Amino acid sequence: MCRVKSPLFTHASHFIFAILLRPTVHLNAPNFSRFSHAGMEFSYFDEGDPNGAPTLLIHGFASSAMVNWVHPGWLQTLVKAGRRVIAIDNRGHGGSAKPHDAGFYHPAMMAGDSAALLDHLGITTADVIGYSMGARISAFLALEHSDHVRSLVLGGLGIRLVRGVEDWDPIAKALLAPSIATVTHPRGLMFRSFADKTGSDRLALAACIASNRVLVTEAEAAHLVQPVLICVGTKDDIAGDPRELADLLPDARVIDIPNRDHMLAVGDTVFKKAVLDFYAEI
Repeated sequence: MCRVKSPLFTHASHFIFAILLRPTVHLNAPNFSRFSHAGMEFSYFDEGDPNGAPTLLIHGFASSAMVNWVHPGWLQTLVKAGRRVIAIDNRGHGGSAKPHDAGFYHPAMMAGDSAALLDHLGITTADVIGYSMGARISAFLALEHSDHVRSLVLGGLGIRLVRGVEDWDPIAKALLAPSIATVTHPRGLMFRSFADKTGSDRLALAACIASNRVLVTEAEAAHLVQPVLICVGTKDDIAGDPRELADLLPDARVIDIPNRDHMLAVGDTVFKKAVLDFYAEI
């Protein structure tokens, strides 16, 4: 396939940073397990009814399964709905392997990790929810491992799945700076502060930014044939117009998350209810 190179990351980490600044409610940690794929070790959890409908969760940049899905209450919500809930720590993140070579972070490779996890668990097909960078990875999963994806929820990402976001080089530069005292770029400072606070592998995150800059083309978007739900906050100035993206997809619907920006939309009750309603319809 022909891929268009462009900056892609959205601000899932704005939400993560907010998590650090205010208390969260859903802090009970699930049991994490490990599996091997492509010469690397990956961390994941598998919770809920083992006979329930499988739901795979893919987190955003600089986040983790815990921060993106447990803290905001998604695990609790989906388990309560009777679902089997699986979430992976993407390569470079959480408890998974953290290569420093940028060549390891193509979104199709990261999508392959999630496909391998489903294979490892013996799951033929799952409903997939991705947020921000995780939404982009989810789209690649649906394109390149379509048999594994029954439906797709794209959170925090609209038309910029196709058009790209902005230049993230200042973020990479901030992550690689020898001292945070030398970082002046506001967004770079935020990411560097977060990475230092959480003890993240800054070299892995910088490599992820450097490599994972591949867009889904309009032609490829037309091949996302699964039912798709696009959920974006009305104050999200990062994701791009969700309706423009929906117009490119064969079977898509849009939910606005009222008065939420990119960092707060992920845990919103409107988002959760929309997903459960979506599952009841398809």
